[in-house]
Amino acid sequence: MKLNNEALAQSEWWKEKGYAIPEYDRKQVARQTKEAPVWLHLGAGNIFRAFPAMLQQTLLNKGLSDKGIVVAEGYDYEIIQKAYQPYDDLNVFVKLKGDGTVEKTVIGSVVESLEMDSGNKEDFSRLKKVFANGSLQLVSFTITEKGYSLVDGKGNVMQSVLNDFENGPDAPESYIGKLTALLYARYQNGAAPLALVSMDNVSHNGSVLQQAVLAYAKKWTENGKVELGFKEYVSDSSRVSFPWTMIDKITPRPDSVVQQRLEEDGVEGMDVIVTARHSYTAPFVNAEEAEYLVVEDQFPNGRPPLEEAGVIFTDRETVDKAETMKVTTCLNPLHTALAIFGCLLGHTSIHEEMQDADLNRLVEKIGYQEGLPVVVDPGILNPKAFLDEVVQERFTNPFVPDTPQRIATDTSQLLSIRFGKTIQAYAAREDLNVADLTYIPLTLAGWCRYLMGIGDDGERFEWSPDPLLDELTPKLQDVQLGAPVSVHETLRPILERSDIFGVDLYAIGLAEKVERYFEQMIQGTGAVRNTLQETLG
Repeated sequence: MKLNNEALAQSEWWKEKGYAIPEYDRKQVARQTKEAPVWLHLGAGNIFRAFPAMLQQTLLNKGLSDKGIVVAEGYDYEIIQKAYQPYDDLNVFVKLKGDGTVEKTVIGSVVESLEMDSGNKEDFSRLKKVFANGSLQLVSFTITEKGYSLVDGKGNVMQSVLNDFENGPDAPESYIGKLTALLYARYQNGAAPLALVSMDNVSHNGSVLQQAVLAYAKKWTENGKVELGFKEYVSDSSRVSFPWTMIDKITPRPDSVVQQRLEEDGVEGMDVIVTARHSYTAPFVNAEEAEYLVVEDQFPNGRPPLEEAGVIFTDRETVDKAETMKVTTCLNPLHTALAIFGCLLGHTSIHEEMQDADLNRLVEKIGYQEGLPVVVDPGILNPKAFLDEVVQERFTNPFVPDTPQRIATDTSQLLSIRFGKTIQAYAAREDLNVADLTYIPLTLAGWCRYLMGIGDDGERFEWSPDPLLDELTPKLQDVQLGAPVSVHETLRPILERSDIFGVDLYAIGLAEKVERYFEQMIQGTGAVRNTLQETLG
C-alpha cells in the first residue's frame, strides 16, 4: 500500500494494520486552507512532522479547527520534492514508547508544501499570497539556530545577507531575507496583524527572530527599498508579535528499524532519504512519547485553540523560566555530556550510554547535584519531576534511536547556555561556591579532549559538524596520548573564551580544574574512562 490520498481512502486496510488515520475530510480541509490559511510553518524537518503537525491533526480530529497547515522549506528543497509531494504531503508518525510498543499515525494536517525559494517563482508567489491573506494567524519556525543567524561562524556578516541588504525584497537569497520579503508582502496588502512563532531550541527564540527581521527592515528602510511604515509595522508588537516558546521532544533521524517495521506492514516507499545537503528525511518520522510546548500567549490576529492539544500558553516570564529549566539544568546539559563522552568512549546510542554505569552516574551528578541547586522553577512544570523523567524514562528508552554523534553537533555554540549559566549562577549566589563544581568542569575537559578527534581507544573518530572546528582543533593538533605537553599553554586560548563558555574560566576560577582533568584524560588509552571513574568516586 502506498502512502497517498488514493491509498488513504482504503481506511479499513490502515486501521487493520494498527494505524490511526485522519478523522476529517482532508480534501475539504485543503480547500478551506487554500482559501483562508491560518497556519504557515517554515522548516519541513522531522520535529515539525512529529509535533506541530500532530497538534493540528488533534484539533482537526476533535472538530476544533477546519484548517490545515501550509509548510514551506527554505534551506533544503529536496525535503519538499522527495519526502512531501510524492506522498501528497502525508506522513506516518511513529511514536516510540519505553515499553517497546509503538503508535502509528498517518498525519494529514499538512495540506500544501512549498519551496521557500525566491528563484522558484510559482512557489514564492504562492507564499506571498499566503502571507498577504488576512486570515493568516501565525507563522511558526523550526529552522534550527543557524537559520536565524546573519553572520558566519567567525562573526562576519554573510554575503547573502549583504546582498539582500543592498538589493531589497525583490529576490532575496538568505533565509531571513526571504522571510522579511514575505512579511513585506503582507504589509503591502493591508498590514494585517500576525504572530511569528519560533519553535526552535534557542534561548529567547522570539527575540532572536525579531532582531533578525528588524535588521532587514531597518536596512531596507535606510536603503530606500521599503517604506518607513514597514519598519514601524514590524516594530509594533500589537501588529507583529514574536512570542517566546520552549519546545521539547526528542526526534532522531528516521530509523531503518522503523522503516522495516512499516514495510512489514505493507506500506511501500518508506526509504530513508539523505539529501545533497545531508538532511535525513523520509515519508515517516519517529520520535519519543514525551513532548512539551510552552508558548507566550501573544497572538494579535488570534490563534488555533492549541491548548486543547496539550500546548501550555502563558506569559513571557514563565516561558523563560521553563526554557531556562530545560536548557541550563534539567535536560540539555545532560544531553551534551552524553554526547561528548559517548563519542570519546565509542557509544552509538543515547540509551546505550545510560546503561554505562559511569555515564549514568555522571548525568545524575550534573543534573541532581550541580543543576537542581540553581534550577529555575517555572511553576507550570516541576523541575525535579521533569529531571526524573529525563533520566529514568526518556534517555533510557531503548526504542528511541538517538546518537551522541547527532547531539554533539555545534557543541561550541551550546556550552555557554548549557553549562555557562549554571557556572554564572554559582558565582552569583552567596550560599554556593563555584569552586565546588566538579562534574561540569569534568565535562568541559571532556569536550577539549573530544577536539583531539581521538577516542579513548586511541583510534580517530569523525567529529560532528561544528562551526568552530577549523579554528579550535589545530590548537590541539600537537597533543598526543601519553606524550608530555604544556596543558596550560594548549588550553588557555580555548578556556579563556567567554563566547564559548559564557565566562572566562580562568577569571571565574575553574580553568585549572578543567586543565587537570584534561591532563588526566591524555595519559594514554583508557585514560578518559579512568578519569571518569576516579572523579565519580
